Amino acid sequence: MGTSAGLTPKHLLLTLLTVFVWGTNFIAIYIGLKDIPPFLLCAIRFGLAAFPWVFVLPRPKAPLKLIIAFGLFNFALQFGFMFTGMHLGLSPGLASLVLQVQVFFSIALAFLLFGEKPGIMKIAGSLISFIGIGIVATHVAGGTTFIGLVLTLLAALSWAMGNMVTKKIDAQSPLSLVVWGSLAAFPFMTVASLLVDGPAAIGSAFQHISLPAIGAIIYIVYFSTHFGYGSWGFLIKTYSTPIVVPFTLLIPVFGFMSSAIFLGEDLPFWKILASLFIMGGLLFNLMEKQIWKLLGR
Repeated sequence: MGTSAGLTPKHLLLTLLTVFVWGTNFIAIYIGLKDIPPFLLCAIRFGLAAFPWVFVLPRPKAPLKLIIAFGLFNFALQFGFMFTGMHLGLSPGLASLVLQVQVFFSIALAFLLFGEKPGIMKIAGSLISFIGIGIVATHVAGGTTFIGLVLTLLAALSWAMGNMVTKKIDAQSPLSLVVWGSLAAFPFMTVASLLVDGPAAIGSAFQHISLPAIGAIIYIVYFSTHFGYGSWGFLIKTYSTPIVVPFTLLIPVFGFMSSAIFLGEDLPFWKILASLFIMGGLLFNLMEKQIWKLLGR
């Protein structure tokens, strides 16, 4: 079980770098989805994340069912839902924001499963951030985009459940867990791609793949998956959930900024307002002691 102590400066830097990679990863996903159907992109991601590394890194010392559950929730379900949600019209910036509902799911599940009781400020912070998610929901128009929103919420729930599985696996090497979890996700995504995308779309994608799409795959596999989830696995095992998970609320900030800079995604007032609520919620989570001190407790 993780410690309740605050992050060390080195681990704080690692956490910020991880969420930066994940925030900018939505740009890579958007570029990849232009050439590759969503389930096929997932299958490629987890195939390259698993091979040839499974022949080098030993299997984590955990029951096989936990490794499969890690791959299923953290990878197959989370990214299957999210990639499809973005394919159906949810923009990279909005997807990065909506996915952060996983913070509330994670804190609630950690309380139910591990008895990690969040403080009142962490609950208040989560509620403040949830207002930001609500602002997004009220501004999503169109049936297809609404389905994309629902699918991304399901992706958030999958990520939260994956966080709980991660805490139960005693992985000496977080990267090894990522590689073997990718191996578990790979067949699920391959079958889904064959059934949903279809052989014709798969063949066409490989024939017409562009250099930007190849670059996107490299970023998604080696930066977001190997580095990101390897680092996250270490952090989620080392610290308690309420300390680490709220940092993911920074992901949409990086997502919005990178989407605006590289894709020209609009930043209307409501997106900025939603981000401010989410950032405010993060401050409540991170500065619980300082807030109580100001209140005279």
